[in-house]
Amino acid sequence: MVSSAQQARFEGKVAVVTGGSRGIGAAVARRLVREGAAVAVGYRDDQESAAALVAEVRAGGGRALAVRADVADPEQTGALIERAVAEFGRLDVLASCAGVEHFDTLDRITPADFDHVFAVNTRGQLFAAQHAAAHLGEGGRIVLTSSVSASKAFFGHTLYAASKAAVEAMVLNLSAELGRGGIAVNAIAPGGTATDMARENGANYLHPDLAGKQDLSEWLEVGVALRRLAEPAEIAAGYAFLASADAAYMTGRTLRIDGGMF
Repeated sequence: MVSSAQQARFEGKVAVVTGGSRGIGAAVARRLVREGAAVAVGYRDDQESAAALVAEVRAGGGRALAVRADVADPEQTGALIERAVAEFGRLDVLASCAGVEHFDTLDRITPADFDHVFAVNTRGQLFAAQHAAAHLGEGGRIVLTSSVSASKAFFGHTLYAASKAAVEAMVLNLSAELGRGGIAVNAIAPGGTATDMARENGANYLHPDLAGKQDLSEWLEVGVALRRLAEPAEIAAGYAFLASADAAYMTGRTLRIDGGMF
C-alpha cells in the first residue's frame, strides 16, 4: 500500500532499473512508477515481459521504456543509462536488480562459473554504479542488490554469497567517495522471495541432509519469523525507501529484508 503522501515522492524523477523485466526488478519498477518516476527497464533476455511492463505503465499514464542490456557487459549498461538520460532528460535513481543464482560445492566450481557469477552480480553492479554516478547530481540515489546469503551460510552457495558480499563492501566504500557529490549508495539484501528464481532454486537452500525429510514450506515455518516468502512488492518497498528523500541520511549500508530469518 502506498499512502497519498508517498505517491509523489518521485514526481519528476527518472530511474533506471536493471533486471527490471520480472521478479524483484519488475516490482521495483512498478513501485517507482506508482510514486511518480519515469523508469527505464533494463532486461537481458525476456523482451516480452519487459515490453508488457512498459505497456502496463503507459496504459496507466506513466512513462517507461525498455532497453536490452546485459549487465555483464559494462558497455551495454552504459548504453542503457545513456538511453534513459536521452529519453527522459536526467537520472536520479539507479536500482540495480539484475543477478544470477548459483549453487554448487567447492569441488565442482569452475573458473567459468566464477567469471559468470561475478560478471553479473559484482562487476555488473560496480559498473552500473559507475555509469549512473556520471549522471547523478546532489540527492542522487544508487541502490544495489546483495542477499541474505552474504551473511548466512547455505550449503553449496559459496560462489553466489561471495559475489553478494562484495556488493556490501562496495556500497560501504563508495559511500565515502560518492557522498562528496551528495549521492547516497546503499544495498538491499532480500531474503527468500516468491519469484521465478525462488521457484527454480528454492529447494537448493535446504541442507542436503534434509533431502526427503523437509520441504521448503516446512523450513520456512521454523526458519523465518514471518513463516513465508516475501512478495516482490514487499522487497520493492525497501528499494523505494532507499531511493527516496526519506533515506536522505542513510548511505553505505545494506538493508536486510528477510522476514526475520534465523
